[in-house]
Amino acid sequence: MRLATWNVNSIRSRIDRVVAWLDRSDVDVLAIQETKCRDEQFPAEAFEAAGYEVVHTGYNQWNGVAIASRIGIEDVADSFPDQPGFDKDAGESLLSVPTVEARAIGATCGGVRVWSLYVPNGRALADPHYTYKLEWLAALRRAGTQWLATDPDAQIALVGDWNIAPTDDDVWSPEFFVGKTHVSQPERDAFAAVTAAGYTDVMRPYAPGPGVYTYWDYTQLRFPRREGMRIDFVLASPALAARVKDAGVDREERKGKGASDHAPVVAEFTD
Repeated sequence: MRLATWNVNSIRSRIDRVVAWLDRSDVDVLAIQETKCRDEQFPAEAFEAAGYEVVHTGYNQWNGVAIASRIGIEDVADSFPDQPGFDKDAGESLLSVPTVEARAIGATCGGVRVWSLYVPNGRALADPHYTYKLEWLAALRRAGTQWLATDPDAQIALVGDWNIAPTDDDVWSPEFFVGKTHVSQPERDAFAAVTAAGYTDVMRPYAPGPGVYTYWDYTQLRFPRREGMRIDFVLASPALAARVKDAGVDREERKGKGASDHAPVVAEFTD
């Protein structure tokens, strides 16, 4: 089984690239983030023509997540248990009729429970969206812990754009990011809590050390200057992590006209 995750930064703008990449990469399941469209706007027909079933959740031009699979899709869920919402008009409070955003979709594909996740950005350390991000991650950790408590042998993949660089090796310049989101200690602690709950970053053993990134900002020539961040992950439950035989990032997909600012992360598992 080949499983990939990719923040495509607008699926309607990049559907041709995504389908062409699926054909070249021989991926069985693709988790997609930041589709930026409503369900009725999602180009499902292009995936179906390529031999993939697809499920999507999206409410407006922001966020949006999907899963495309050629090995089946069952038991679809458009949020995880107690997934918090965010009220953009709430100011300092998150309690004023929060809206659950299109940031998580789960489905069972070939016996693996895949969650496509688009973790909130956080915006700035003093922004209410940062508090929302930490609460969202805490709820995900609780859900993930419960899934493994219910079935320690469960095959689960928590994949997507986590908007966190867990260590200094995961950013091009730790000094540049001082005082910014994505690298703050509470965010890193929240990510570590998910891994401590039993979910393994499957790519790191196959791509150790600094300089391995999955995201490069469009500005300041970040990509050609190799100034990126590693913020996209495949985290696998113990039973699934035991099946990993390779993992990496397809940096080539960040090149060329019309590329997303993220590259796909691909993990391969034994049958």
